[in-house]
Amino acid sequence: MAVSPPVCDFGWTAPDFALPGTDGKTHRLSDIRGPRGTLVMFICNHCPYVLAVRDRLIRDARDLQGLGIGVAAICSNDASAYPEDGIEGMRRVAEELDLPFPYLHDEDQSVARAYGAVCTPDFFGFDAGMGLQYRGRLDASRKQAGPPDLRRDLYEAMKQVAETGHGPAEQIPSMGCSIKWKDAA
Repeated sequence: MAVSPPVCDFGWTAPDFALPGTDGKTHRLSDIRGPRGTLVMFICNHCPYVLAVRDRLIRDARDLQGLGIGVAAICSNDASAYPEDGIEGMRRVAEELDLPFPYLHDEDQSVARAYGAVCTPDFFGFDAGMGLQYRGRLDASRKQAGPPDLRRDLYEAMKQVAETGHGPAEQIPSMGCSIKWKDAA
């Protein structure tokens, strides 16, 4: 079932984290932070919504890094229920796709909970001061990639954040598979 996150809570401060990456290093939010903003993406390896836009997501991340936006992706799915979303599957995907950003594993799901992430993909775009400015979609794609000329909503919003410090007032939420939460103990 498709899930959409809530609207952007402008100015909400990004929670800090320290997570292991597919590169074998531990990454903190301060390591990822860009001089003109930061994009934290919650994705996974198996969601059809993520798979449909993976190439566009990588393209936009590279382009945003060129504008001074730091980028990281986090996988928070329950790897015991979805083994392909465990660290080994993440390493394989990061290598195969030559991801230009750290791909981080949130095994205990504490970071997803702290951010209020609800789906994959779920995008959190912050200004240089780490205040939330964008919580929208990548583009109008859904389970299948849309036409190549779709408006690049995420890219345009974060470009605006890099240039002005403010995200667009009107934002269309992302849509995707729900995060696969572990059973409560």
